[in-house]
Amino acid sequence: MYQCSLERMSDKIKTFAKFGDAGHGGITRYSLSKEAHMARDEFVRRMEAIGAKIECDDCACLYATLEGSDPNAKRIVMGSHCDSVKNGGNYDGIEGVMTGMEVLETVAAENIPHKHPLTAMIWTNEEGSLYPPAMMVSGIICYDYLPDSLKPNFEYDNMMASKPMDESPYANFGEALAASKYKGDKENRISPDKYCAMFETHLEQGPILEDAGNEIGAVQLVMGMFNYRVRFHGFTAHAGTFPMAKRHDALHAAADFLCELHKAYDAYNAEIVEKGEPEFVFTTGEIYVHPCIHTCINDEAEFSLDVRHPNPDVRAHCMDILKEMAGKIWQQCTCDIEEQWVRDTVYFDKRLVGFVEESMDEMKAELGTKWQKILSGAGHDAQFCAYMIPTTMIFSRTKDGLSHCEPEHVSDEDCTAAATATLNAVLKCDASDEF
Repeated sequence: MYQCSLERMSDKIKTFAKFGDAGHGGITRYSLSKEAHMARDEFVRRMEAIGAKIECDDCACLYATLEGSDPNAKRIVMGSHCDSVKNGGNYDGIEGVMTGMEVLETVAAENIPHKHPLTAMIWTNEEGSLYPPAMMVSGIICYDYLPDSLKPNFEYDNMMASKPMDESPYANFGEALAASKYKGDKENRISPDKYCAMFETHLEQGPILEDAGNEIGAVQLVMGMFNYRVRFHGFTAHAGTFPMAKRHDALHAAADFLCELHKAYDAYNAEIVEKGEPEFVFTTGEIYVHPCIHTCINDEAEFSLDVRHPNPDVRAHCMDILKEMAGKIWQQCTCDIEEQWVRDTVYFDKRLVGFVEESMDEMKAELGTKWQKILSGAGHDAQFCAYMIPTTMIFSRTKDGLSHCEPEHVSDEDCTAAATATLNAVLKCDASDEF
């Protein structure tokens, strides 16, 4: 078993945290921004120093490759993203980039033999924080392999026309891409004809590993989900003159609905957990009311509902509960629901997952590393890539389960452990006759 270098990993963590440093512990590093280009420049500098070949594709994805001994072998790639949310942390995405770099640096430093070319990769615009949607470029590159239900969300021309959600010198993503020195050739894109496997290492972004006392996790799948808008319709009137009993208050209706939905979903979660299923998670992340002034009763209220679970039968029952509730009258208001998007569960390649688990078992035996199987509730570039080539993920323990915020933290030791697991899994893939 080979080990990655804690010293090198610590140096990379410290260095990449400077690019977009927000001054209070985290970063803002929008895709294709000046700060993101600084991170990419550092990636190129370090990868060229070990003799890696640098390439860019037409979506500004960046690739660094160490050639293997077999000129006919396809590449094995390790990739993630270097862009962040606004006031995000120092690990989301970039940990996977640093892992790919560390694997290549270890291979070069220890002269580890390998027949496949090994590639470290930066995906462009995973977060979609400045130019939505999230996972934009993996959606573009993997478009031909996506389920038909997802394709409308990633039409190339629409992606290029995506307008910035915050300050930007460019009118849309296409302009920012055209201005980037990292925009290259379409023929350099990751694709099944040139790549045989993809590994993405990422912080967990939740508390499961930490609560279990484990450092790293072998990801089995990305949960399926549905996202709906739930709307309530009443009428507006003066806040000071209209009697309470005659009101059709849409916000009151939405509040009642949410409380009852939580009761129904909590009861169903208790039922499925008792049967051995993992719990489903559900979130209301957005809410909108109209006219939203203090002197008026709200005539319209709307909120988002996000439900995630790997089992389609569980998601279907959650949908049945939602539809039944939406058919009722709430505080004298009507309710309707509208689908925003639906995503099926994405299962990672069993062979690659097996290589990861074997590597983690070896680490447990030799280093005492604690690990477990784990599921991903969040979306990642890997889930789109999995439709195109064999793909898997590795998670690292996240302090307090916090991510997409400045307190986000993974210890240097856990980052290095995840990189070591990635390295050995990649080498097992390299040695396999199936790839």
